[in-house]
Amino acid sequence: MTLQPRIAWRIALEEWRLMLRNRVALAAGLLTFALLVTAAWVSHEQRETLASTRAHYQALVDDQFDAQPDRHPHRMVHYGHFVFRPLPALAFFDPGVDAFTGNMLFVEGHRQNSTVFAEARQSSLLLRFGQLTPAFVLQTLVPLLLLFLGFASVARERERGNLRLMLAQGVAPASLLLGKWLALAGAAAMVALPAVLVLALGVAVGTASSLAVTTLVLVYGLYLAVWVGLAVLVSTWAGSSRNALLLLVGLWIASVMMLPRTAPVLAQAGNPLPTRIEMDIAVHRDALAVGDSHNPDDPYYADFKRKVLERHGVARIEDLPVNYAGLVSAEGERLTSEIYDRHAAHGFAIERAQSAQVAGFAWLSPVIAVRQASMALAGTDLVAYQGFLVEAERYRYRLIQELNRMHAEEVEYENDRNHRISHENWKTLPEFHPEPSSGGDPTRAVRAFAVLAMWSVLLAGLLAWRGRRLGVL
Repeated sequence: MTLQPRIAWRIALEEWRLMLRNRVALAAGLLTFALLVTAAWVSHEQRETLASTRAHYQALVDDQFDAQPDRHPHRMVHYGHFVFRPLPALAFFDPGVDAFTGNMLFVEGHRQNSTVFAEARQSSLLLRFGQLTPAFVLQTLVPLLLLFLGFASVARERERGNLRLMLAQGVAPASLLLGKWLALAGAAAMVALPAVLVLALGVAVGTASSLAVTTLVLVYGLYLAVWVGLAVLVSTWAGSSRNALLLLVGLWIASVMMLPRTAPVLAQAGNPLPTRIEMDIAVHRDALAVGDSHNPDDPYYADFKRKVLERHGVARIEDLPVNYAGLVSAEGERLTSEIYDRHAAHGFAIERAQSAQVAGFAWLSPVIAVRQASMALAGTDLVAYQGFLVEAERYRYRLIQELNRMHAEEVEYENDRNHRISHENWKTLPEFHPEPSSGGDPTRAVRAFAVLAMWSVLLAGLLAWRGRRLGVL
């Protein structure tokens, strides 16, 4: 096939002229453009409000913790503390799993709690269909618009008899298909422009990572190019415009609506995650297998007591320079934390296996690929959420062990139950204030980017093959 760039460009200009003359197409394009602008503005305001609310309540519970009166340190271990998950800067673009995972965690001694206050548990089922965010509009609605704009791009020429005429006049099939593709790609770029401008604004004011934003724009550009190629390809294949529209809408329903909702169910069935009750029972069983600190005859804690006495060179716990009860609390916290960490790591591995299985369906549905890349680049994917849990657990462990240290060093063993220490000690304890992420790790989007590139290469090959077939019609 001979490529004629000037003719391809003229065909693209003619397609744009037809789109502007088509009132339905023009209205649909303007409506999608306005929807994307609205989604960007509303999502940004929601993100700012949520971030401000979480910062407010984090400061409030910090003040309440510091304002506790003189108390026994172990009472503070059970009083606990609250930590809130900070929102990444790009969460307005793609909130990812944030609405389903919860945003607040209660940290206390002896156990690791789950996050609570997930938005999806307090909202209607409409949230599960999709929040009105720039990512939702680009992933779901813009492809549908492109299919409606492009389903007749080649089929219409065939139905009107223009296709044979154009080929007979020397228009190369490759130029014809390239012109149709350029016209649709231009329409996609115009509709997606508000999202690009909002992301660029985030980089300009310094809140968003330039690397994450650049990669995000490339990923969505590749994703929309796939839908443009699919629309032109089906239009060359279908016998009529009506058949092309029916086939494309069917592909959109299967790819955008069905597979992304079926894949997680299959992944969950193949890799079942233990419930919270099952995990608590397993942790309690493992903790009892190690030792019981309340049993004076327990072998583990009897050996622990012997080692403590030997290390300090005394025969009785009353002669120790520190409070033995505080040492036991610290040792018990260390043991239970190791057990919780082991079970949490097992749960994380299952969740990653589920995510990997869902990612496998991206070879059938490009929306799964772009969704995983989008969440990873926005810093709102499963890996980022697990990172928050790990960071919160490190904080919990430091906080509880610092209280246990106060118990061991500042509370008298003889008067343990009635002893109180100054409330000024609470102000010296560590606080949980991680910096919000300015963007996710682009390396986590490599696989999804490769899948979209494969889709692009495959469609380009099929279009080239169809171009040769058009030439012999």
